[in-house]
Amino acid sequence: MSAVRITTADGQSVAVTSTTDIIPAWASRYLGSWWTAERTTELYGPIVSADLAEGELRGYADVVEQRSPDTVEYAGAELLVAQDGDLITAVQDDRSLAYRWDPDFRLLRIVGTDETTLAAAAARLARELLRAQLLEDGWSILHASAVTTTEGATILTLGDKGAGKTTTALTLARAGWRLLANDRVFARVDDGIVRVLPWPSAAAFGFGLLDALDLYETVRTRLASGEQMHPTQHQTVTDALLDGRRTPLWKASGKGELKPQFWPDQLTSWLSMPLAAEGHVTGILFPQITAGAEPRLIGGARGVQDGDFFTAVTEDRYPDVFGLLPAPGDPTVLREHLDGLAHQGVLMSHDAAANALVLKEAVARLGA
Repeated sequence: MSAVRITTADGQSVAVTSTTDIIPAWASRYLGSWWTAERTTELYGPIVSADLAEGELRGYADVVEQRSPDTVEYAGAELLVAQDGDLITAVQDDRSLAYRWDPDFRLLRIVGTDETTLAAAAARLARELLRAQLLEDGWSILHASAVTTTEGATILTLGDKGAGKTTTALTLARAGWRLLANDRVFARVDDGIVRVLPWPSAAAFGFGLLDALDLYETVRTRLASGEQMHPTQHQTVTDALLDGRRTPLWKASGKGELKPQFWPDQLTSWLSMPLAAEGHVTGILFPQITAGAEPRLIGGARGVQDGDFFTAVTEDRYPDVFGLLPAPGDPTVLREHLDGLAHQGVLMSHDAAANALVLKEAVARLGA
């Protein structure tokens, strides 16, 4: 057996085990760049156990089919879910994966027939078990990006979809800050300070953003040399990068751009952006992006809104089908502290150099 323990900066942990080393190694790479990943022989606390096991998969599928399962969309595919007492068993509609959650033993068993699919599922559910512990301990999740200094002073960026949260974070990371989050972040008030922790995930950046930050050719060169990007990346994106094409690609549904996908460690090794494992918020940026605008500081910062708090309602890809998450906490105290921090509005354009200059001025205004 091979096992790795993933531990957050706040001390929550989960073990990922398998009869093959591939599964723990994937979890280490996926989660260990943000949190701590260490080999272990001690299997306590919640455990994700994942293996290639076609016979066991068929057995779980039979269990689900003998009941009247619920049908939900999970990770972009149909999932059939059945409950027997406290045991929850689920199977993908094409039987590529099956799951069983036993809350008494805090054991999540995952079986499948494809190593990559299985490894991705194990890492994703390990993160969910850590998310459950963090929420239980009073953390909330924000739709936000965040960068930190080496001492942990953190600039949080809030805004609606398309406002420029990721652009702000990557621009500051290119300017010497440490990247803590580009999309979501855990936050909690401790002794009057808003602490933040990262939400580990693969990162997706559009061709336009990579080009604007002068990173497109770096990525293309690494890929052309034989290095591999995250396996969830669509083949048309890989082909476009290798061909040097920069025109955005769109999903078949037309809803959303197909983007280059990076392992977390590639943010540092490929894009020269060091990562941070925790921080404390000293100020908040509220960006707006308008093509052709002159980047500048603006007044009337948008302020903290209800939509900045991530909830089960806004989780549209990985619903809590296994009942892992606690009841939502009250974010009132966190919101009051966020409202009390220094705020600054920033107008940006597609001019990366000009954006960098105005963001430097903005963080200085916030005392960072």
